[in-house]
Amino acid sequence: MTIMRTFFRALTIQLPLKHYIRGCHTADAVRVRFAPSPTGFLHLGGLRTALYNYLFAKAHQGTFIVRIEDTDQTRIVEGATERLLGDLEWAGLLPDESPLKDGEYGPYIQSQRLEIYHREVKKLLDNGTAYYCFCSERRLELLRKEALRLRQVPKYDNRCRHLTPGQIAKKLAAKDTFCIRFKLRESDEGFRDMVYGDLTYNVALNEGDPVIVKSDGYPTYHFANVVDDHLMKITHVLRGVEWQVSTTKHLLMYRAFGWEPPTFAHLPLIMNADGSKLSKRQGDIQIDYYRKQGILPSALINYIIQAGGGFDIDPAEKLRVYPMKELVEKFDISRVNSHSSRLNPDHFNDLNRWEIKRHVEDPELCPKVIDNLRQMIQEAYPNHNLDLSADHIRTVLQWASSTSNRLTTLNQLVEGNLAFLWIVPKLTKTELTPQILDELITRLESENFTRENLQSLLKEFSTRNNLTFGNFMRSLRTMLSGLKEGPGVAEMMEILGKKSTIQRILVLRKKT
Repeated sequence: MTIMRTFFRALTIQLPLKHYIRGCHTADAVRVRFAPSPTGFLHLGGLRTALYNYLFAKAHQGTFIVRIEDTDQTRIVEGATERLLGDLEWAGLLPDESPLKDGEYGPYIQSQRLEIYHREVKKLLDNGTAYYCFCSERRLELLRKEALRLRQVPKYDNRCRHLTPGQIAKKLAAKDTFCIRFKLRESDEGFRDMVYGDLTYNVALNEGDPVIVKSDGYPTYHFANVVDDHLMKITHVLRGVEWQVSTTKHLLMYRAFGWEPPTFAHLPLIMNADGSKLSKRQGDIQIDYYRKQGILPSALINYIIQAGGGFDIDPAEKLRVYPMKELVEKFDISRVNSHSSRLNPDHFNDLNRWEIKRHVEDPELCPKVIDNLRQMIQEAYPNHNLDLSADHIRTVLQWASSTSNRLTTLNQLVEGNLAFLWIVPKLTKTELTPQILDELITRLESENFTRENLQSLLKEFSTRNNLTFGNFMRSLRTMLSGLKEGPGVAEMMEILGKKSTIQRILVLRKKT
């Protein structure tokens, strides 16, 4: 209440003129926004919405804005805003204006715009399209229960809409708790959705007058959304189809202000492979999950465009990785499907495998993959002496990406049976004698470390020393990796390189 009353007493304070001289279509430049709420972390559905906004802006030489909608202070997740912005940067969706890149129409965090909302809601109170509501939570709960008992949709009965000015003044003087509601009116006026075509929804038949400013002084999503889109000169709103039913409500608010609304496009749902809806509670749809798995951003971007359409792409070329520049050129909002689409995880593995291989083979892109993998290894094995030279990591990447179907995520090179690539196994003994180990080290020091040469050397060495080849290989594999099974020993030596291979043998030699 303190915030609310302070702001309403200060409503005559003038904000800078630039905050009010706005019109969504006063200029030809396209301006779109991605407006996530920090009540959770970015997932595939949110990334698709951000991507399509970004592509639409760039395809029309427009501006891509990121705005944080944090008006529901009770549900904010600590660190979510920073993670959201970081995930967008990782995906290559760099905003032109955001909390991290200020522009003419900021602030870009709604909790920093409270004075603006209170000034704007005063306009609706003055023109009679909004009103004070003093109904208690207890009364609202009784309305909900009664509606459910009668098997009706719960909605506010608009009781406070009919209070007289004298009654309102008396309650305000008594400092009664209040919120502000918007007066819905029956309207069959529709709108044209860029994806779904002409739509009509009479919101007043299904809902009571909505709260637009809560009793704590914070605006609700619907009100802040309309105000910000107008003041930030948003020309096109691309958002999830779940917000389509709210569009009529938003249009009524635009009309109440006398503002021109933006053009709307609602994007269909992305579904899991089994047809179920994506959920924020699914850990495996959060962008951070894919980052930790070693998925490359370009592969993830191309994965989500497989569901929902929107691109002028030959079906025969659908399963390939398109760079962002090419996606901008091929994006066409009229091609977005109006029905939900399922993700295909099998395609995802192919896309990421191809993209890893492309990055490894490109001298300009490979260093980025090396840095990503190095960081993953350091996080996985913080207390080990690791060989993380760029040459060694590059050798491992080249080996893994050239082996058919072996590498689909970078994380596969860090965990499980491939941990030996980075850490020395903790062994205390070997079946091989000190003399055998000394002779083997001498031979390896002068050998060309290719798989073919090493394979020939190991066969000849075992024969000359009367060693059973299979047992000899098992001993060497355990010595080099700590594994009973895995890549061939010659292949393992080639990957580790001469220096690391000999060092691992020497560790056990000193213990025998």
